[in-house]
Amino acid sequence: MNASVLEARAIAKRFGGVVALRGVSFQLARGEVHALCGENGAGKSTLIKLLAGLHPHGSYEGQILLDGREVQFRSSRDAERAGIAVIHQELALFPDLTIAENLLLGNLPSRYGLVDWNAATTQARALLSEVGLQLDPTQRVGELGIGPRQLIEIARALGRHPRILVLDEPTAALARNEIDTLLALVRRLKAQGVACVYISHKLDEVFAIADRITVLRDGSAQATLPAHGTDAKAVIALMVGRPIEALYPRRASKRGEPALTVRDLDVAPRAHGPSRLRRIAFTVHAGEVLGIGGLMGAGRSELLLHLVGLWGERRRGSVEMGAGTLPPQDVRASMRAGVVLVTEDRKRFGLVLDASVSFNLTLSSLRAIAAHGFIDAAAGAITAGRMAADLRVKTASLEATIGSLSGGNQQKVVIGKALLTQPRVLLLDEPTRGIDVGAKVELYELINRLTAQGQAIVLVSSELPELMGMSDRILMLHEGCIAGEFARGEATQTQLLSAAMGITAGRAA
Repeated sequence: MNASVLEARAIAKRFGGVVALRGVSFQLARGEVHALCGENGAGKSTLIKLLAGLHPHGSYEGQILLDGREVQFRSSRDAERAGIAVIHQELALFPDLTIAENLLLGNLPSRYGLVDWNAATTQARALLSEVGLQLDPTQRVGELGIGPRQLIEIARALGRHPRILVLDEPTAALARNEIDTLLALVRRLKAQGVACVYISHKLDEVFAIADRITVLRDGSAQATLPAHGTDAKAVIALMVGRPIEALYPRRASKRGEPALTVRDLDVAPRAHGPSRLRRIAFTVHAGEVLGIGGLMGAGRSELLLHLVGLWGERRRGSVEMGAGTLPPQDVRASMRAGVVLVTEDRKRFGLVLDASVSFNLTLSSLRAIAAHGFIDAAAGAITAGRMAADLRVKTASLEATIGSLSGGNQQKVVIGKALLTQPRVLLLDEPTRGIDVGAKVELYELINRLTAQGQAIVLVSSELPELMGMSDRILMLHEGCIAGEFARGEATQTQLLSAAMGITAGRAA
């Protein structure tokens, strides 16, 4: 191992009476990919914010060293000047600016005192190609999905030519092909001598890319292990303090009557445009988990959004529940029929971040806690308390701001809000994105409880092991069409990925 380019020694950090880091030491060598693993709240984000200068010198105990010499970052700009670029889990792009403006913000090329837009476009295209994107640099970032935005954030960091690159959950919003592009990029940077800190809950990625793994739990460093000398089971045990024998504990439930049937569905994004979803047909039954996979852009999220009346113009086909047909573009009708969506972007569409846990939990079911047109605060508190206890939401108080909770607990609140509407069909779009292993297992157990009670669940996931482990049947989408249907236990990751890429089609269910 090369000499350390970055070192943290005995770092301790407190927020009031809460200890976030307890004497953590960490070393990063030149040309190394060093993974940080741990549950939400373990201290990973606090550590990297400290390394990035967001928690300035003097706000923590211990030392940070670059090339063996102590540094005292007063701001993030100090860390950037030292060659440290951090890609945070929370994206920091400006949606109303173009891709080029976001990529080159603060460093736009000029000519004769004016911005040289031709040069800016050329530089932006070069940075986009680094992360495998072929986009128009003049397009507004706000028009893009989460995945492309994440890659643009990474491209912007590369434009600073960092010595040290810190990636916090960089693939949480990426499809498989984009993940492969990113991992290839990290390997290329490593070969160029760039040192990388890689934070991810996806252990398959960690073992594919990392040289060493440091595991944090409750603010303490549990161990630093060579990636090629350990396995996922050992890392998980260190992360959660207990062994997890099965990451995907799906318990099949008795399949009941059809809960939702989609027949020959064609949907276009807008009037007079081409269909985005074509010939979609499936049935999900009570007590069943129907998994839906596919590459980014295949139409997974659009399908769920259409089912609840939030997206697209229906050109043909029907969505049926029982003897009734759900009208298109009618969210209220979908909710009354019992179809509820848990969105993939909880912070943007699922939560009111500056409101309380109680407020967020009851937001979709206010009629149930209203009397004579007024909200019954006491009834709301009782309802929220019961759901929070049932889902084991970890919070200091139901009146705590939802933004103060970990990602896993925020996701539980989003799901709890949906469950309080008493749905018959629960649509889960990437429900475990950005949450730790322990929180994932809790959500999987919740899925088991719900299906045992007769609920039907449609699960969209970019993680093939999750689809295979938690679905009773799997549909793979390719360019808006069903490219394959597979029964539980009858498909390999290769077969699923091949169907998603349109290479083969299967029908094993």
